[in-house]
Amino acid sequence: MSPDRHPSLPSLPVRAELVNRPLAAFAQDYLDGMATGAHSHSRAQLLYATSGVMRILAAGALHVVPTGRALWVPAGLLHEVTMQGAVAMRALFLRADVTGSGPARVTVMAVSPLLRELVLAACDGPLEWDESGRGGHLAALILDEIACAPTLPLGVPQPRDPRLVRLAHAMRADPARDRTLEDWAEEVGASPRTLTRRFREETGLGFAVWRQQTRLTEAAALLAQGMTPARAAAAVGYASASAFGAAWRTAFGGTPARMGRDEGRFA
Repeated sequence: MSPDRHPSLPSLPVRAELVNRPLAAFAQDYLDGMATGAHSHSRAQLLYATSGVMRILAAGALHVVPTGRALWVPAGLLHEVTMQGAVAMRALFLRADVTGSGPARVTVMAVSPLLRELVLAACDGPLEWDESGRGGHLAALILDEIACAPTLPLGVPQPRDPRLVRLAHAMRADPARDRTLEDWAEEVGASPRTLTRRFREETGLGFAVWRQQTRLTEAAALLAQGMTPARAAAAVGYASASAFGAAWRTAFGGTPARMGRDEGRFA
């Protein structure tokens, strides 16, 4: 669903961006369907939620960030966040001199149990923490954990052509729809050849690969919300749990059963 159909979020955490510390924590709870609209921050950001799913459009891709995962957003990068379910956001803003701990590009990251507890501890502390005391030790550990966090392929490139945008919205709304590109071409008003060419140009992927990535990321969100692998497989259009499991292992490694119950990893 398009973010502009949702209510706006409260004012952005300006103080957390301006505090004179290597990193600052921000905690806020949001209702289902709230959205930020497109915006950017002067500092790099680690967007993490202890509950709910965040859908974040950034750098031309839709990143699905389930509970127990986080999104690294470089400073100055335009992005927008839509909440799926009640979201308890616990975010970090990192000053330019420490952003080398994170990736060079927008990335979904696994959150280890240690990093989770460190983020929560930072959120419970003051913004202007003692750099030579406990706050400084927490910050150093946080930066170390960010530096070694595994990255996860939960971003799907998004098309820009209005016809392909309609197709993408329809696929996310009902990923189980089993339609060929010829069927979609008739629905959105373009020839199959045009859709094939535009998909490749705008996403770097063929339609079948893009559809599978979309289905798997939507399944990740469902699993994170407690749905069983069998039900998630059916909800996103797989004929059997075994076919779903095989596709999941190819894309992510591990098994989908672990996604719903293990924070911070797929294995």
